Amino acid sequence: MSTLAPLRLLRKPWNTSEGNQSNTTAGAGGPWCQGLNIPNELFLTLGLVSLVENLLVVAAILKNRNLHSPSYYFICCLAISDMLVSVSNLVETLFMLLMEHGVLVIHASIVRHMDNVIDMLICSSIVSSLSFLGVIAVDRYITIFYALRYHNIMTLQRAVVTMASVWLASTVSSTIFITYYHNNAILLCLIGFFLFVLVLMLVLYIHMFILSRHHLCSISSQQKQPTIYCSSSLKGTITLTILLGVFFICWGPFFFHLILIVTCPTNPFCTCFFSYFNLFFI
Repeated sequence: MSTLAPLRLLRKPWNTSEGNQSNTTAGAGGPWCQGLNIPNELFLTLGLVSLVENLLVVAAILKNRNLHSPSYYFICCLAISDMLVSVSNLVETLFMLLMEHGVLVIHASIVRHMDNVIDMLICSSIVSSLSFLGVIAVDRYITIFYALRYHNIMTLQRAVVTMASVWLASTVSSTIFITYYHNNAILLCLIGFFLFVLVLMLVLYIHMFILSRHHLCSISSQQKQPTIYCSSSLKGTITLTILLGVFFICWGPFFFHLILIVTCPTNPFCTCFFSYFNLFFI
């Protein structure tokens, strides 16, 4: 097993000892509880692909003057927060491979400090990524419902304050999380934050979808073209389902992992679920 591990503090619940954990895992039984042996090379490849993708997003927004607006600045910050995961994953995996092959020898205390820094980067990126997804949803909502007043509401100064506040809150919260990770209250805060962002996105996007359907219905009744209305409504439903579905599929297992750590850390089936953390992390 490698010395460095992404979010090692979430790989196994801290409320049980090593012996108790091995017993509960064994009690669950079966090959399903062995987890998945994901090679470091896969983490390295995914990190590189994600890094390049997000760099392209940032470069496109910075290079194109037409995209220099608060809406695209929020998207740029979202890409940067996702890049933090890619960079930390690349650095960590690279060190893992070098240490496993004996090319690099690092003192245990330095490894622990490096692990803390990487965990802080990952936690910070998680919080900032979720935050900017929520900010983008609010920004889209203002664009649609307050179109004429949008530039007065979402000024560049307010956008900068919003972005700075998100980055500051993410850094502080990740520091607190790593420092007090033994406290279940910290995990409950993370879970609550995820549920808040999920509900916020659901409410805002569904409200925007209902408004768009209302407009399409009005246009359809005036122009007497119900086929166009039905087609556009179906596309909107599919888009909304994909948007919220992908969000929940990508983030759901990770936060379900946190919920199980808080609610049933010693249960054999929960312990079996913990062994798949690498899959959720991917």
